[in-house]
Amino acid sequence: MKFELGRGVNISHWLSQSERRGAERRAWFGHADVKRLAAYGFDHLRFPVDEEQLWNERGDRENEAFGLLEQGLGWCDQAGLRAVVDLHIVRAHYFNAESNLLFAELAERDKFCALWADLSRALAHWPVDRVAYELLNEPSAPRDGDWNELAARALAEVRTLESERVVAIDCNGVADPRFFPGLRVPEDENLILSFHFYDPLLFTHYKAHWSAVKAYEGPIDYPGELVSEGDWDALPEPIRFAARNERVFTAADIERVLAPALALAKETGLPLWCGEFGALDTTSEPARERWYRDLLSALARYGIAWTVWDYKGEFGIVDAEGRPTLVQRVLSEFLG
Repeated sequence: MKFELGRGVNISHWLSQSERRGAERRAWFGHADVKRLAAYGFDHLRFPVDEEQLWNERGDRENEAFGLLEQGLGWCDQAGLRAVVDLHIVRAHYFNAESNLLFAELAERDKFCALWADLSRALAHWPVDRVAYELLNEPSAPRDGDWNELAARALAEVRTLESERVVAIDCNGVADPRFFPGLRVPEDENLILSFHFYDPLLFTHYKAHWSAVKAYEGPIDYPGELVSEGDWDALPEPIRFAARNERVFTAADIERVLAPALALAKETGLPLWCGEFGALDTTSEPARERWYRDLLSALARYGIAWTVWDYKGEFGIVDAEGRPTLVQRVLSEFLG
């Protein structure tokens, strides 16, 4: 059997971007959650994992975290779900940072490759049709070539033990599909081209405290004119730049943003995967419903696999009480 992705969910804030440890971490995500997601109709889960959770500063494995990851993969296997293990954040690279030592120091790149060698040793026993890897979440290199070189090196580490393991490679520029023309794809048939979709950022990250567009708090809508011309002109230029100069955005613009990804997939014959997408609930439900429907329709039209961000986080398909949100209600129409 081949490893194939269809419709999935990100399990955020479990082994990534979280201070939870011990019983609190174990309680955040468990077997019942996997069974619930399988019952919803999803066919895979993406597990973001961070270096600081899986390895201490000496590079030794944190046994409890590795044990939880193994447990999660086992739950997926029991439920008939596939899984992607995504190296989300390493100590030398955070996708939202202004600069990253990973691309500035050779020693950090060597360390990154050593992490992949160790992760491959730990997970190589999983069948290649059940588990895949993602080399690095949203690489943010100063030059495309810096990421291309490191991705090829890390892939080579995986191939030392696992010649047939499917590996997803994000494009540079925090996995923005517009950056796919700069991705040099290794000669390897067991690859997936991975990207994320959060356009228009002014809408999907409206009032997000961590976002470069957080300063705008005026009216917003989708599709069409996101903000009025007057409100847009009042924004400082750095915010408009961070918003990708997208004041107006429609379903046709979704197609425009996807075009470079579709072109590279056609050129290489490799599958595409939208590993993250979502919109915060800070906007109105009708507008968010329109955005999710437009994006999901476009992904379906081109046969692109997807994994929504996320299960129980700020973009969640369930709320703090575990009740399905608007997102899950819309997704349900695209499952099966």
